[in-house]
Amino acid sequence: MERKVAREFRHKVELLIENEAEKDYLFDVLRMYHQSMDLPVLVGDLKLVINEPKRLPLFDAIRPLIPLKHQVEYDLLTPKRSRKLKEVRLDRTHHDGLGLSVRGGLEFGSGLYISQMVKDGQADNVGLQVGDEIVRINGYSISSCIHEEVISLIKTKKIVSLKVRHVGMIPVKSSSVEPLKWQFVDQFVSETGEKKSSIAGLASIGGKEIKEKKVFLSLVGTKGMGISISSGPTQKPGIYISNVKPGSLSAEVGLQVGDQIVEVNGVDFTNADHKEAVRVLKSSRSLTITVLTGAGRELFMTDEERLAVEARRELDRQELMQQKRVALETNKIIKEQQEKEKQRKMEISQKAAEEEERYKKEMEKIEAAETKHSREWEEDWGAKDRPKSPSSPRTRKSSSPAAPESKAAKAKSSPDEACSLTEEDEEEDRDEQHLAGFIAMRENCRLSAR
Repeated sequence: MERKVAREFRHKVELLIENEAEKDYLFDVLRMYHQSMDLPVLVGDLKLVINEPKRLPLFDAIRPLIPLKHQVEYDLLTPKRSRKLKEVRLDRTHHDGLGLSVRGGLEFGSGLYISQMVKDGQADNVGLQVGDEIVRINGYSISSCIHEEVISLIKTKKIVSLKVRHVGMIPVKSSSVEPLKWQFVDQFVSETGEKKSSIAGLASIGGKEIKEKKVFLSLVGTKGMGISISSGPTQKPGIYISNVKPGSLSAEVGLQVGDQIVEVNGVDFTNADHKEAVRVLKSSRSLTITVLTGAGRELFMTDEERLAVEARRELDRQELMQQKRVALETNKIIKEQQEKEKQRKMEISQKAAEEEERYKKEMEKIEAAETKHSREWEEDWGAKDRPKSPSSPRTRKSSSPAAPESKAAKAKSSPDEACSLTEEDEEEDRDEQHLAGFIAMRENCRLSAR
């Protein structure tokens, strides 16, 4: 049983890992574990080599190699992927947004994955998790969609239907030129250096990623924060920074026009009105403010800035569409090559079948010729005198050594009898020549059929 498990594990390693150095590392890690029995260290080391979704089945293949007393802990430490799809529905017009952030797209060489969640938000309440792969949106497969197309698809309906499966990993790639990397959900670190944090609304890896930032302000000895705030419109509610005074304390800590204030000193601003927001900001001389950078930048742009942003977006869109065309063209070439290979195999199979059919027909012709010759033989000589095999004439000659003596004796008996015997000998010789010719013809037919 143990040999069978080890054999299956090695087969799966050969199937999923191509790099020989990574294979050796994996086997070394398992050997060290069986010496130290340190399970957390083992799982941490395994995650260095099981570093992409297609290698996740290796965790299941390794489990039988773990002692029974450690298997429960092993299950808790290793990620659990799901093969089943789960469907959820989200209200796009909800005041808190969808409550999730996504990463990925065709241009990045990955699917679309949930990278962040709003705690107690819509997505959280319906059971979505960080590390879920979104497979379908509103009934449409998004496997061949770039990131911008996915966002547009989400915006087509008020109620967004998502089909997801849990993978437990997140793609990490900030631009199309960087190599795609993967991180496990428990290893994912945000831009602020903290572990995954919640954001409101929908962010993306494809365009400008909305980042959560926390700043600390001490207003002691100052004239104020140096900012103005505004409430967002109905379609984009929230409290936003509408103006930042140059050289002010807020400018020094990096606050900018368009940043959305989501929390101040632990008070949630996502549903606060303008009056409540001003009261909280003036209630203390020491403020801890959490903002979403640039979440409402488009609300406070001048016409020139808006035109510049739209032009930049159009260039980005064209670049992404070009990347999509390249990706689709590459897929098309691969499919054409696969189709050609399939056609080539079909032609080979067809030629083999034709050759087999030709061989059968040749054999049928040979058998028909043999049958015809046998029939003619029986008509001319009768079934009684027909040789039973190609060697029968020789057998008949050698089977009775006394035959020449009897012929000589008969020849001596009388001249008439001698004449009769001579005619019989000539007739027998003709039969043997005729049969030898038939045997030679059949051999020639068989050789030509081969």
